[in-house]
Amino acid sequence: MVEKHQQPLKIAKETVQAEKELMEALQEKSPKAALSELFLELKTDQTPAVVERIVNDIDAIVRVVHFPGWQKTTSGEREVQQSLRKALLKYQLHKDQVLFDRAYAYIKEYY
Repeated sequence: MVEKHQQPLKIAKETVQAEKELMEALQEKSPKAALSELFLELKTDQTPAVVERIVNDIDAIVRVVHFPGWQKTTSGEREVQQSLRKALLKYQLHKDQVLFDRAYAYIKEYY
């Protein structure tokens, strides 16, 4: 009789764990996917590989400098903005204010 109750309990635990892992994976992909979407809009035939490198660089940098609630602090916003500028500078895109503003908005929303 105990075994009958153990099997559904085991299945329920496995289901909860699988859902948790799926949600974590989706949350990790969301910020990078949003950045990719932004830069793919700017992509030309000459820049396909560059887009992926830019997104990967920005994602890596922001993951290092951001912290919970950074959007609500001046120092957090400043640190993320400076990191974004540096990442864009590497690709000579640092002077494009519209691009910077849009990328920062994505970062602020998704990270």
